[in-house]
Amino acid sequence: MRDINEDLHKNPFDDDLKEIAKRFGALLREIVETIDSYGLKARNLSKHKKAAIDFVEHVGAMKCQAEAGLALQKRIEKNRDKLFTFLDYDGVPWNNNNAEHAVRAFTRLRNAIGTTTPKGHREYVTLLSIQQTLRYRGMGFLEFVRSGEMKIGD
Repeated sequence: MRDINEDLHKNPFDDDLKEIAKRFGALLREIVETIDSYGLKARNLSKHKKAAIDFVEHVGAMKCQAEAGLALQKRIEKNRDKLFTFLDYDGVPWNNNNAEHAVRAFTRLRNAIGTTTPKGHREYVTLLSIQQTLRYRGMGFLEFVRSGEMKIGD
């Protein structure tokens, strides 16, 4: 959604882009209302599957002229099987905020690690993964390391 909004801001006169954004926004609002009411349960979200398929098919059938609309159309077509996957599974968020936060932590610190070897990156990413998991669970990294524990408790 953020990418669509940025594209709209950069291309305010692209009617194809506006139509895609309008349809996607309407669909997403309905889905989020269901999530707000019933949570991330597939049994409740499955009612949106037909609308999601219809949206993707409509976008695929459009004759986009401008570059931004055409690029978004291709992106939706390319990701058609993944875009609404969260409708099929319990507990899968509709957005990717958790993934973005995890990647942001890596991006922010990758220049400070002082290593460029694959082994060094693997070790760093392992530590970062542990740190992020502890953070999301409200636990301190230093306390965990000092405890000598080998597993993060449930």
